[in-house]
Amino acid sequence: MLANKKRLVIFAILFVLLIVTPVITNIYYKFLLKPAVPNSKDEKIFVIAPRTPVIEIAQDLKQDNLIKNPLAFRFLVSRMGIGKNIQAGDFRLSPSMSSREIADELTHGVIDVWITFPEGLRIEEQAASIEKALNFESNDLYQFNVVDYIELAEEGYMFPDTYLIPKDATASDIVALLRNTFDEKVDAEVFASGRKNGLTENQLITLASLIEREANTSDEKPTIAGILMNRLNSGTALQVDATVQYAKGFDESNKTWWPQITQLDYQQVRSNYNTYRTAGLPPGPIASPGFDSIQAAANPQDTEFFYYLHDSEGNIHYAKTIQEHNLNVQKYIL
Repeated sequence: MLANKKRLVIFAILFVLLIVTPVITNIYYKFLLKPAVPNSKDEKIFVIAPRTPVIEIAQDLKQDNLIKNPLAFRFLVSRMGIGKNIQAGDFRLSPSMSSREIADELTHGVIDVWITFPEGLRIEEQAASIEKALNFESNDLYQFNVVDYIELAEEGYMFPDTYLIPKDATASDIVALLRNTFDEKVDAEVFASGRKNGLTENQLITLASLIEREANTSDEKPTIAGILMNRLNSGTALQVDATVQYAKGFDESNKTWWPQITQLDYQQVRSNYNTYRTAGLPPGPIASPGFDSIQAAANPQDTEFFYYLHDSEGNIHYAKTIQEHNLNVQKYIL
C-alpha cells in the first residue's frame, strides 16, 4: 500500500514537471509577449544604430516600456528567425503593440535609414551608396534620383559621416543635409588658417581631398600636407596619382572610380585635374575629405620633404630630393 502511494506521488510529480510546468511556462511566455500597455495611444520613435545586437535592442525596448520582457523578446526573435533581418534606423512603435508586432515592424517598418559615407568618396560613389540603402523592396516612398544627386552635389563639400536619412528623401534633401553638416563641422577658424598659407576656401578643401586620397593613416596627413605645400610654393608639379584617377573616371573593366594608374596615364590623361601635366592644385576637390584631412590642409607640418611613396605594405617613405626619392622607388617599389 505504501509503495503504491509512493508511486502515485512520483507520478504526480512527473506529471507536473512534464505536463503542467511546460503549459504554465508557455502561458507565461505568451503573456510576456502581449502589449506592454494595452490600448495605449502613445507612439514613440525607437532608434536602432547600425550593428546593434539583438540583446541590446531588447534591453532598449524594455527601457522605453515598449515590451514586457527582453529575454522573451529575444527568444521570440530567435524563433521567428529574423535576427539578421532587423534593420538599422528609426521606427514608430507603440506600447499597445505586441512583441511579435514590434519584432515584425523592426524588419521592414523603418522610417529613416542609417547611411554611412566614408571619407574619400567622390559624389558618384556617394550616390550609389544612397541608392543601395534607400531603394529596398518595402520602400514604397522611394524618391531619390542618382543623376539629380550628381548634378546638385558639391564635390568635396558633402561631409563624410553617418546620417539618418528619411526613406522618402530626395537628392536635394540629402545634398542639403550633407552640406549643412559640412558648414557646421568646418568653421571660419579652419579657413582662416588656410588663408595664412595663401589658400582660398576652395583651394583648402581641394588640398584636403588630395590628402584624404593619398594618406593611409591620420598621422601621415600633416606631413603629406606639408610636402604638397612645399611643391605648390616652389612651383613643382604636385604629381598626385589620385588626381589622375579622378580624371580618368569610372573604370568599367574593374568597376571602380579609382583605377590603377600607369606611367602612360601621367602624360596621356588630358585634364586640368592631372597634376602631372598641370602645375598647381586641380580646379576643385576630387573627393569628400574628413575633418582631420581638412585640419591637415589648414595646418600643414613644416617639413623639408618634397616626395613620398607607400610601399607594398602601406608604409610611407619620405625624401628631400629626387635622388633620394628614386632610391626609395628602387628599394620599396621596383
